[in-house]
Parts: sequence; C-alpha cells; structure tokens
Amino acid sequence: MLPVYETSEINPAYLEDASGFRGRADRLFVPEDEQGVAEVLQRAAREKIPVTVSGAGTGVTGGRVPQGGWLLSLEKFSRLEIKTGSAVAGAGVLLRDLQAAAAATRQFYAPDPTEMTACVGGTIGTNASGSRSFQYGATRRHVLGLHVVLAGGEILRVRRGEAVRFPVPSIAAPRSTKHAAGYTLTPGMDWIDLFVSSEGTLGVITEAELRLLPAPDAILGGVIFFATDTDALNAVEDWRATAAPRMIEYFDKPSLDLLRARFPEIPRAAAAAILIEQELAGEDDPETQRWLDRITRANALADGSWFGTSNADRERFRVFRHSLPELVNETLRRTGCLKIGSDCAVPVEHNRKMLEFYRARLDGRFRGRYVIFGHIGDAHLHVNILPAKEESAQAAEILLEFAREAVKLGGTVSGEHGLGKRKAHLLPLQFSQEEIEAMKDVKRRLDPAWILGRGTLFPEPEA
Repeated sequence: MLPVYETSEINPAYLEDASGFRGRADRLFVPEDEQGVAEVLQRAAREKIPVTVSGAGTGVTGGRVPQGGWLLSLEKFSRLEIKTGSAVAGAGVLLRDLQAAAAATRQFYAPDPTEMTACVGGTIGTNASGSRSFQYGATRRHVLGLHVVLAGGEILRVRRGEAVRFPVPSIAAPRSTKHAAGYTLTPGMDWIDLFVSSEGTLGVITEAELRLLPAPDAILGGVIFFATDTDALNAVEDWRATAAPRMIEYFDKPSLDLLRARFPEIPRAAAAAILIEQELAGEDDPETQRWLDRITRANALADGSWFGTSNADRERFRVFRHSLPELVNETLRRTGCLKIGSDCAVPVEHNRKMLEFYRARLDGRFRGRYVIFGHIGDAHLHVNILPAKEESAQAAEILLEFAREAVKLGGTVSGEHGLGKRKAHLLPLQFSQEEIEAMKDVKRRLDPAWILGRGTLFPEPEA
C-alpha cells in the first residue's frame, strides 16, 4: 500500500517553497520505490489528475508548489552510495549529506547551490549551480546517469550519451555561461540533457549517478573589501582574466549594510566585497602570495579583509555568503511579501552594463531597499527588492524590465533557479512562440495527458 494523505492530513510545509508561495493539493503520495511512483502516475494519467513532484522546498519559483491535484514526495528515495569518482543518490538525498559523505572519502560534488538542504532531484530539475560554477559549471555537467519514471509509468534508466529516441529540434541557447529556463533542445541530444532543467515536467527523477572530484590539497578563501564599487568591478575583471579561482562572488554596499547585523566586523569603509576561493597544491603553494599581490594591486582594503585556509575559515566565509539570502527572506517575511528577486545572467562582457541598468532602475524607485549580490564571475547577479507589501506589483514590473534587458544583451531570464510557476511568464521573453511550441511537442511525447508539473514553465492547457 502507498502512503496516501488526504487534504486535511497534508502538512502545510509541503504546500509552499522558500519564496513564501503557497498552494493546495487533494492528496499527498509518499512512495518508497520506483514501482510506487509508476503506480501513482499511471492512475493520474488515466484520470487526468495533475501531479506535482515535491522536493525539499528550498526553491523560490513555485515549481514544487501544487495548485490542486496530487503531490508526489520523493523523501523516501534516500539511497546514497559513494564510489571513487561518482555517487549514486536518490532524489530525496540532501546536498549537505551528499557532500559530507563525499568529504569522508576525500572527494566533493562540484555544484554548490546556496541552500545545502536542497534535494538532489530538485537541483537536477533546475540545473542548479551556485558559487563554484565559475570553475565547474552547473549541475548538468556532473550528471552521469538518471532513473526517471515517465508519465505513463515507464521506468527509464539512462546514462550519459544515450540519445533521445525521437527527433529533437534545435533551439538557440543564450550566450551567458549559465542558463536554466525551459528545455535544452539539440538534434541528437542525450536523455540526461533533456531531463536536466525540465523542472519535473517531463518525468519524475528518482535516482542519479553524479560525478565526484578529488578534494584539493588545500583551499585559500577570502572576503576582500573595497572602498568603492569601481575598484571591486575592476578587480573582478582582472581576476577573471589572470587568475583561476573556483568562485568569484560579489556583495554591494546595501548587502554589506544588511550583513552587518550578523558580522559587525565588516569594515565601515567598505562599499563592496568580493568572495573568492582558490584551490591550492598545498599550504606553501605560491599562489597564496600571488593573491596577496593581486589584492594589493586592486586597491582593496587589505588590512580589513579576511583570509584563511582552514576549514573553520572557509565555513565562516560560507556562512557570510549564505546569511545574505537568509536576511533578505527574514525581512520579507516581516513585511508579508513574497520573495521578489531576479535570476538573470548575461554574457560576461556585459556585466557592468547590466549592473548599471539594475541600479538606474532601482535607485529611481527603491533606493535603499534592494541588494545586489551573487555570481559576478559568471555575470549572474541576483537582485532582491525589499518593498512594502503594497509595492509588490511595482517591484514585479521592474523585474520584468530586468528580464527583457538580459535577453536583449544575449543573456537568460534564469541562470539557476528555473521558472517554476511564479516566473513562467518570462519564457516568452527568452524564446519565440515557435521555440516554445517545440518544447511543448517534446512534453506531449513524454506526457500526453499533460499531468506533470502543470502550470510550471507553460500555462495550463485548455480543456
């Protein structure tokens, strides 16, 4: 028997995500194996009942939030096996558990999304990336195999290189280094690339084989503060071209002002900060001295900046980075607003231009009530607006302008979070109607009854 919960028995935590977006479901299913998933989907297809796959709830676009129908939780898919060079992980395994188990064998999983309590299945569904994507790319690059249950109940087990069994058209990708909006479609493509970033609309991912990398001998970490934003941006351009860090992260002055509540040691003169990590061949690697020289040349606030190679140092810097979205979420909860943030990425040569566009629009309407931070190495900065509740509509309009500008510059409306339900309206900004119809044709092949992820990426089909 499948564990089944009716509406009145469903824990409300299943019905919302980290953005505060809420939904409803008629039933919650918690299967223990792939056959149980297949049984749920077969019945849903016969009765044409929408099914939403529930991840850990750390997303911010509403993809896991049902708007009726059935909810399918994969929390019991918790198998985790660490091998040399790879890991087998159930869809419900949390990233923090995967990383801890890999670390015990002197290995690591390269994708590093901000929220380590995200589940493996959800990160594959959105092609999640995070700070280390500057060196290692997004999740797609690290998936070696998948188990997927299709909408009709067929259990598909595929490995990297196995081609999709039907013709696939070509859809142009943006020129940004990161992209997580809609389906990646290329003639002759393999199954894995089709399911990655499909946000639970093409099949239910139950298990994955993921590439693990050898842990470096040592890592230099640093939070480098600057008295001016111009100095910080100049440093980013220099370091992107002349160094090989595995991450380059940015914090603007409003971000630092918000973070001072938890980190009062931030220098008062700091107007921007850059977080870097550099893999080293050992504690005496000359690259450490090279970084000190780079920082001096960059006109940074060297004496007030933070550096370290110990695990405790890196954990402090990680908490610093991850505290900012937590503080943003706390602020929004106090005002009763849903999270209002951008996820646009542009080609790296347009990084400054996009940042200037953000500030010009925000200072005219929300001066002092926004933060800009994130993956500046990939020209993928997040804007979070902190409006009063009655200003939510105006904030959403500005985000729409940001998305249009990103596409105009050759970028993407989503670099890592996907579109879910809350941002599905951005898909037509990224792709032509013909390209969207090509995506829908692929969905109809794998999900003819259109039961999976209804309302995610595409509007609900007409009855």
